[in-house]
Amino acid sequence: MEIRKSAEDYLEMMLMLQEKYGYIRSIDIAEELGVKKPSVSYATKRLKENGYITMNAENLISLTESGMEIASRMYERHKLLTEFLIALGVDEETARTDACKIEHDLSEKSFEAIRKHARKNGKIN
Repeated sequence: MEIRKSAEDYLEMMLMLQEKYGYIRSIDIAEELGVKKPSVSYATKRLKENGYITMNAENLISLTESGMEIASRMYERHKLLTEFLIALGVDEETARTDACKIEHDLSEKSFEAIRKHARKNGKIN
């Protein structure tokens, strides 16, 4: 499965839910992403088939190593880009929304340049 923006969004949200609640449920994913439960069911089926998640008997979701790798990378990008945009004077809500859009399309080279610049100027950790 080629990782697309939607799959990255699902994996990132799963990591965020894991950090927030200590578990991942489909209903919480649907609520947070503003999608219907059947959409989550389809996405989780594909992510499971491709080895990014597992589900236990209670339908709780766990990220596999490869799923965690993608989720962590996207979440790191999201947080850094949000902080960077806020440091530039963008309001927090707009910064979060724009960071979500940028995180998927920004090259690794450009992301590293932003990280380096932000750290050098003391704008982020």
